[in-house]
Amino acid sequence: MKSYEVIVSREGKWWMVAIPEIDGLTQARTIKEAHQMAKEYIAVTLDIPLDSFGIHVKAERIGTVEHVTQILEDIKIERAEAERKEREANERARALAKQLAAQEITLRDIGDLFEVSHQRAHQLVKS
Repeated sequence: MKSYEVIVSREGKWWMVAIPEIDGLTQARTIKEAHQMAKEYIAVTLDIPLDSFGIHVKAERIGTVEHVTQILEDIKIERAEAERKEREANERARALAKQLAAQEITLRDIGDLFEVSHQRAHQLVKS
């Protein structure tokens, strides 16, 4: 599916919506509206259906903030990495809690070691 790059920038209370590939420019009040305006502009200009193409919206600069799109992409990557690490840590915690319980360590002591309640220690052991 064909995809068009759309560049948004802020001018006063309006978002300017540029579509360089077709030399298009429109405006919108919100980012959500900017997506819709870009799609409609492309569809009308090229006389093609709205569902026959995609758009990739970029914001290089908003006010004094530079590289907005790159920063947002970096944040998404960092969040995904944090979620992966949290899943791994939870798996290791469950494994260790089960190993300790198998050594007849009480749930209260396991909770104290993990710095969680004995109820949470029970959940770790039973999961």
